[in-house]
Amino acid sequence: MSESVELSSLDLRYEGYRLRDDAREARVLASIAERGIEEPLEGVDTSAARFLLNGFKRCRSAKKLALACVPYLSLGVEEATGILKLMRGATDKGLGILEQARFVGDLLTIHGLSVTEVAQTLSRSKGWVSMRRHLLDEVSPAVQAVLFRGTFPVYSYMYTLRPFMRMNGGGRDEIERFVQAVAGQRLSVRDIGLLAQAYFRGPAALRAAIAGGQLGWSLEQLKHVPEDREGCNEVERGLLRELELLRKSLHRVLARCHDPRLASGAFLAQANLLTGSLLSTLTPFGERMKELHDRSRQA
Repeated sequence: MSESVELSSLDLRYEGYRLRDDAREARVLASIAERGIEEPLEGVDTSAARFLLNGFKRCRSAKKLALACVPYLSLGVEEATGILKLMRGATDKGLGILEQARFVGDLLTIHGLSVTEVAQTLSRSKGWVSMRRHLLDEVSPAVQAVLFRGTFPVYSYMYTLRPFMRMNGGGRDEIERFVQAVAGQRLSVRDIGLLAQAYFRGPAALRAAIAGGQLGWSLEQLKHVPEDREGCNEVERGLLRELELLRKSLHRVLARCHDPRLASGAFLAQANLLTGSLLSTLTPFGERMKELHDRSRQA
């Protein structure tokens, strides 16, 4: 049963664990102004404080509207119990993967639960828990702050930047420089992808322009590359098509290799044969790509 509590009684320690979304929050504010708070905020009532876990957009909106009290539902008297209850309903509560990662980190390091205990309580695999346990280890504090402020799309980080980091051996410093240059510019996921391609694989001049904040100019240069590759012969156009398909396939494979669902004996047996064949071609493949890259850069 929910109850009405004073807004000032809520401890907002976990506010930084939830992703910001200014556009969505504006809609929440408008809805509350018109109809009030329809869904209760959720938290835990420990002996030390009443910690809010879910409903931070509603909480901030209530403050803006000068509401003294809000509907509230307690998830228990222990933080770990409340976090686990919240995560069990993650689909309904809209917890993203980075939010899950932050809560999982607390459950394991602060509250002393094991990977097995968390997995069993959440009806998840140990691989699911372990992946989230280590996800934020590769993200610098500065990039984490940008992601949780909502000024850089989580999707672009997960499916554009992480593959670059794994494929190219790019360090956290390079990822951080790119994110800081692009964050807060209201760019589409597609534009961020174009800029990332240029930053991590393009010429030094274009990389410097992106790092220096010349994003509009950089995008104009990238968008004016002819799609039909005029001036190329049929053999050249064919190889360019193959290279583009290969690039997209590599990104997809790299992003999916750590999926904990890839665990059946049938899959692993076939994957072993295929990866063995691929690994045998890495050295000659790398040499050919470097030769072509050097030739094209000179041109």
